[in-house]
Amino acid sequence: MKSCKGIKMERINKTFVIEFLLLGLSGYPRLEIIFFVLILVMYIIILFGNGVLIIASIFDSHLHTPMYFFLSNLSFLDICYTTTSIPSTLISFISKKKNISFVGCAVQMFLGFAMGSTECLLLGMMAFDRYVAICNPLRYPIIMNKIVYVLMASVSWVSGGINSIVQTALAMQLPFCGNNVINHFSCEILAVLKLACADISLNVITMVISNMVFLVLPLLVIFFSYMFILYTILTMNSAKGRQKAFSTCSAHLTVVVIFYGTIFFMYAKPKSQAPLGEDKLQATDKLISLFYGVVTPMLNPIIYSLRNKDVKAAVRNLLSQNSSSQ
Repeated sequence: MKSCKGIKMERINKTFVIEFLLLGLSGYPRLEIIFFVLILVMYIIILFGNGVLIIASIFDSHLHTPMYFFLSNLSFLDICYTTTSIPSTLISFISKKKNISFVGCAVQMFLGFAMGSTECLLLGMMAFDRYVAICNPLRYPIIMNKIVYVLMASVSWVSGGINSIVQTALAMQLPFCGNNVINHFSCEILAVLKLACADISLNVITMVISNMVFLVLPLLVIFFSYMFILYTILTMNSAKGRQKAFSTCSAHLTVVVIFYGTIFFMYAKPKSQAPLGEDKLQATDKLISLFYGVVTPMLNPIIYSLRNKDVKAAVRNLLSQNSSSQ
């Protein structure tokens, strides 16, 4: 008959893991080399593009407005988000080390989920800013004063962090029964929840609430903001005014479509219970997550630079100052 101590130790060994194994594309070694090169190039573009936008918004006085303040927050967020997972993913592609510690996995999950939640709210704040600027231009400096837009950005960051703390704590306290192989590139929360050998009803409920607050509500703000914006633009008498209004909104709308399209696929789509389609679903989830985690942050500065004359002028001035100083 086993002692109480022996039973307790056996229970701990079955429910607690000290590290996770990130499967990624380990079954496709040739693809790993291709993806390593692609993701490395994309990561360099992300760091350079978003870094230039942040520096330009700080040093160019023409960009000291709420719109570009939110844009610089978005760029900083994209750098932070990609840095939480891309370096470790790149290392796993070229080395046999594909493990991550339990604490490292929790930190990676927290940072990734916090950045994603914050970006949802920031995009909603940016839509509201465009609504006030176009629909109430005379009151814009009063409504969107510095205290207000700094507070709006701060609420986005703090809310995203709190949401991530709750989701990460609930996920990492689950028992895993020794199953530590994550079929993903990083410690993505849905991939980790699949390993749990306990009831995850509470996790599902909190995830649904999180989706409503951080996905649906900002999307509703964006939708109604642009309905009012579209109505205002169509009633403008000046063709030049309409063109300017469209140009200031098109970049934000493009980013919203790309961001919400991928994130809704990841967190709001129904899960198939059919075992035959499970492998295909997991492969699709990983590729969509890669697109969401790498391609979207890379496209953000490109989209805003191409669609915005002020940003292009600021970047040109910044680059010309650097070249002249050399």
